Amino acid sequence: MTEPFPPSASSTTLKGFAGNILLVGAGKMGTAMLQGWLRLGLSPRKILVIEPQPSDELRALLKEGLTLNPEQPAGRIAAVVIAVKPQTAPETMTGLMPFIASETIVVSIMAGKTLRFLENALAGRALVRAMPNTPAAIGRGITVAVPNARVSATQRTSVHGLLSAMGEVEWIEDETLMDAVTALSGSGPAYVFLLAETMARAGCAAGLPAELSETLARATVAGSGELLHRSQLPAATLRQNVTSPGGTTAAALEHLMAPDGMQALMTRAIAAAAKRSRELAG
Repeated sequence: MTEPFPPSASSTTLKGFAGNILLVGAGKMGTAMLQGWLRLGLSPRKILVIEPQPSDELRALLKEGLTLNPEQPAGRIAAVVIAVKPQTAPETMTGLMPFIASETIVVSIMAGKTLRFLENALAGRALVRAMPNTPAAIGRGITVAVPNARVSATQRTSVHGLLSAMGEVEWIEDETLMDAVTALSGSGPAYVFLLAETMARAGCAAGLPAELSETLARATVAGSGELLHRSQLPAATLRQNVTSPGGTTAAALEHLMAPDGMQALMTRAIAAAAKRSRELAG
């Protein structure tokens, strides 16, 4: 029986987004968001960017109407997206108030900076704290968002559209879950890359040439990830489908699924990352 696959992601559009967007910080994640908005049809004329060290690509958008490092608002600012490093947050916040009107929604993707921190800095504002991950750079990330009590249904819909430019979006109501979110999906790409690294080294130990082993490991992890993305089946079922009793895969999984194997190791790793996230939040 042919395995069912879900339809492709809907063609989200931002062409009708009301008002302008101010992006504060155009590093890797900020740039990924910007590229996603443009890809979804948002006009550069609706985008303002504050970035002290703009890239050549960012400067090139000036010809298309993007506003760089404005000293004052240009038109109605519907959303302010803060994508700076958390260490620079206090100084960044002080210069944002002129751009934030009563109806402006503020979205922060700063790691570790809580809604309470944002509320103290931007009192009385509608706020969303979000945690994306690095596959956002190719539109295949996943972002978890949590709103404060001032966010309206309309604002939530608008923010969902903005974050969808990076990939999938999930919403939670309990902010305390963000530490575990950070540990699982925020830091998670590094775990997958490490898997590819360790598989390649193990292939070398089994006798494969280094270049071939690297190629096989990368292709296997990437292809398996794409299958997992497109399939409606649980990960456990996909694993079982390639595991014949008494076969080579079963022999390997006997070690990986031992009591002290991958599950125990990953549980400890994610717990350590969540603990560190709580520490960084203060």
